[in-house]
Amino acid sequence: MLTVTQLAKQFGVSRTTILYYEKEELLQPAYRAENGYRWYGEKQIKRLEAITAYRSYGLPVSSIRSLLDRNGESQTQILKDHFNELEKEIQNLRAQQKAVVVLLQEPSLLEERVVNKERWVQIMVAAGFSETDMVKWHQKFEQLEPEEHQKFLESLGISGDEIVKIRSL
Repeated sequence: MLTVTQLAKQFGVSRTTILYYEKEELLQPAYRAENGYRWYGEKQIKRLEAITAYRSYGLPVSSIRSLLDRNGESQTQILKDHFNELEKEIQNLRAQQKAVVVLLQEPSLLEERVVNKERWVQIMVAAGFSETDMVKWHQKFEQLEPEEHQKFLESLGISGDEIVKIRSL
């Protein structure tokens, strides 16, 4: 039998993650002592192995619950749906790559301010970006290259207040 801390250490997750799984009814301790300590046995360890595997595939907790409990949707359908979501995300990322390649091939467009905010939005929409995709794009740009993101937004002629708003997404 393992405690929460021991179980978390064995799986390389935080203690908080184990408690979250309990709250979400994914993982229940085998036994709870009078002092409140949770104890996990072999059955819970195997269940946590499955949970961490499904999480590594990017499955949401609600789908994992259905997969583990085998209620409602079939395992095959849940995995197919997740596969299709991943495929859509991959296609969106490829569209984003194409838009960036267009700019990289003609960097003078940004320098000459031929591409302003409105034109950039048109390019992104033409590349298949939704409003949500554009927000994600800015979030990732900000996360990876905050200074370059600032310069890019300035190059589009966007006001300082709007730049602050975009960067805080």
